[in-house]
Amino acid sequence: MAVAEMPETGALRSGEAGAAVALSAEAGWNQVEEDWRFMLAAGIGFAGRDRADGRLVGSALVLPLGPALAWIGMVLVAATHRRLGLGTALFGRCLDACAEQGLLAGLDATELGRPVYERLGFVDVLSLRRWRLERPVSAPAGGAGPRVAAVSPADLAAVAAFDAARSGMHRPAILAHLATRGPGFVARDAEGALAGYVLSRNGRTAMQVGPLVARDAATARALLAASTSAARGPFVLDVPEPQEEVAALLRDHGASSPRGFMRMTRGAPGALASPSGLFAISGPELG
Repeated sequence: MAVAEMPETGALRSGEAGAAVALSAEAGWNQVEEDWRFMLAAGIGFAGRDRADGRLVGSALVLPLGPALAWIGMVLVAATHRRLGLGTALFGRCLDACAEQGLLAGLDATELGRPVYERLGFVDVLSLRRWRLERPVSAPAGGAGPRVAAVSPADLAAVAAFDAARSGMHRPAILAHLATRGPGFVARDAEGALAGYVLSRNGRTAMQVGPLVARDAATARALLAASTSAARGPFVLDVPEPQEEVAALLRDHGASSPRGFMRMTRGAPGALASPSGLFAISGPELG
């Protein structure tokens, strides 16, 4: 039953990860409590609380991605407290936090949310499609391609540098966290140079595969085959629409694409506008 009183807003504390995951589960999202614990420790969380009992009924989060960029996500309102302006208020807190720190605000908007963000000054950067895959991707025929091995702690500095040069984001802490959450692999060329990497994380309804960053589509396929063969499906991947070779590969393996996202920024996107070798993002909440 809906309520009539606007909830109180304030800080979302790291100890509230359990209550926060109930919000994202109600919305049908894929996050687990471990996601929330990490995001609240690494970012700035905002909460909406019922004035009668203090129950968490809304959330929003700002996640810094380097010295110039922050990602807004997890804007959620419980069904009982919608149409009161809570989502707008929490999103405004996120925009204020970005402005106070001089950070470019970015987000991945749903198809329904995109017009709202356009009115707030956000511009389109990159179109994405979410793919749901039920079975592993097969490895390239003939065994050709780069050498693929499980990611190790010793690889993480090189992975972060490789990622920053191609994604436009600076996120070593996120990559280190994801390396603990699910199968991750690196690819190296014949000279031993890093040619790509993939990370993944367990989710409430599916294994999220990404980020997947590689020099070329053949390397991306080898990494995707390794990652999906090392975990139990189903899998979800958020793939930039320009990466048609990966989209075709997923379709050939029976994947469906139930929804899309639009990567948007409130201001000039800089390096985010032309990511080189980005074949799958890490999920809308992590950039």
